[in-house]
Amino acid sequence: MEVMKKNTEKRTQGVLKRISGPVVTAVGLDAHMYDVVKVGNEELMGEVIKIQGENVIIQVYEDTDGIRPGEPVVNTGLPLAVELGPGLLTSIYDGIQRPLEVLMDKMGSFIKRGVSAPGLSHEKKWEFVPTVKAGDVVGPGDILGTVQETNIVHKIMVPPNLKGGKIKKISGGSFTIDETICVLEDGTEITMLQRWPVRVPRPVKEKLNPDVPLITGQRILDGLFPIAKGGTAAIPGPFGSGKTVTQQQLAKWSDAEIVVYIGCGERGNEMTEVLTEFPELEDPKTGRPLMERTVLIANTSNMPVAAREASVYTGITIAEYFRDMGYDVSLMADSTSRWAEAMREISSRLEEMPGEEGYPAYLSARLSEFYERAGRAISLNGASGSVSVIGAVSPPGGDFSEPVTQNTLRIVKVFWALDAKLSQRRHFPAINWLNSYSLYLDSLGEWYDKEVSPEWNTLRSWAMGVLQKEAELQEIVQLVGSDALPDEEQITIEVARMIREIFLQQNAYDAVDTFCPMSKQYDMMKAIKHYADLARTAQAGGATPQQIVGARSKNELPQIKFIKDYEPVLEKILKDMDAEFEAMRAA
Repeated sequence: MEVMKKNTEKRTQGVLKRISGPVVTAVGLDAHMYDVVKVGNEELMGEVIKIQGENVIIQVYEDTDGIRPGEPVVNTGLPLAVELGPGLLTSIYDGIQRPLEVLMDKMGSFIKRGVSAPGLSHEKKWEFVPTVKAGDVVGPGDILGTVQETNIVHKIMVPPNLKGGKIKKISGGSFTIDETICVLEDGTEITMLQRWPVRVPRPVKEKLNPDVPLITGQRILDGLFPIAKGGTAAIPGPFGSGKTVTQQQLAKWSDAEIVVYIGCGERGNEMTEVLTEFPELEDPKTGRPLMERTVLIANTSNMPVAAREASVYTGITIAEYFRDMGYDVSLMADSTSRWAEAMREISSRLEEMPGEEGYPAYLSARLSEFYERAGRAISLNGASGSVSVIGAVSPPGGDFSEPVTQNTLRIVKVFWALDAKLSQRRHFPAINWLNSYSLYLDSLGEWYDKEVSPEWNTLRSWAMGVLQKEAELQEIVQLVGSDALPDEEQITIEVARMIREIFLQQNAYDAVDTFCPMSKQYDMMKAIKHYADLARTAQAGGATPQQIVGARSKNELPQIKFIKDYEPVLEKILKDMDAEFEAMRAA
């Protein structure tokens, strides 16, 4: 018995041999890939990332200053996992799901090394209401009951890795997440707590086609470059181009029920802004704080790089958990560039062969692995849910040709290119309509035909055609001036200006214009097209470009953006427009 005990100790404990920043090497340790280990006398948390013979290479999620070779390394034998259950919403975590508010209470403003705290409160009691009864048969992922968490109903599910069976006993009432709520006939006890390894996607019954849009209320996104529920999008942009405001708009207004925001390696002052602003944001759907349906993961640039690498997996696992309940989840990762930089640093310390610009050769594979966990699916319990992933990219100097942006573009289906020049001209959202695209247009076309109008897809194509034509004409205008253009092209320039200033520009801080429903977007676009049609007819009848551009009625169109019940006003403007052009033809 004594010999067996010593052998077990030998297998689960080794010693430090080499330290290179966040990457350390241990020997004498029996470990598997991605096992979580405790490093050094302070028991710093780490993860096995490479095994070479006797050498076990570990990335440490905390600062390794001061630890020395010869200190112990203990293998927990478990992969990096997150705690899933009631209490996730309103929480603010670091990259490895340590609750920052709990750590602040323990240590103040700065997190000390070696400290740990569970992701969920194990003392708080939740009111569990069963939705099944004794004698019912349940399987993996089936819903056992509900807990009212904030304004969201948290559905308690059978863990996907449990076999299930007939229920022997199930109890309603007040429980902690560790207390047994259900007992199966084979003796299996089920609690409200699930633990799931972050690098393993949660299973689903069936993946669905991306044929339903994620409505954001932002005209340039919904109108020109839509994303589907369960879709993937990238927002690359330089500093000051409006990334944070755009992401806040998506969090507030998109028709996703749950928001997971990952601040991955952003500067401390930017992350502070998010952490102070998000809890203050009001959810326009309920009038309650937006945090009540949000999970925040904060990992600033001065925190250990290994935890930054883990933060995106922590976030996507939490998002999948809510998807399994049947919710539409919007996940925002800001920014995947900092995540890639963390991979580059760890790769260089592992002395791996570098790829382009020093990034590891597996950069594209890791990005794909992350984005492919998005999707709309039927979960194991038959509920339909989705995870939409919107990754911000911070290319150095705004250079979209760098590896992270280019590899991201090969994977995602929507590209919203933020433009510093547009933001300098005070055109917000500063999304460049010539560089952006959406590959979901064909799959979403039927939805727009049915839910908005059969004319919508034609209108959108017309607007994009006008904007592209304007870009070509601007080169001529810069050389010879707009007066040198043919009459027809002068009208094109004016219509394009209307599309830009009336439709594409949107005020995030105006109570009405901050969100624009699809019906209003359609009416606005149709009104601009109506002016364009009248202008072409008037021109064919002999009206000059000056007369057409000088039509006073079209100058009233911008005001409808800021009017809630805009229909009567728009109707009057269109009547005045018809009368004005009729007068031109009569003259």
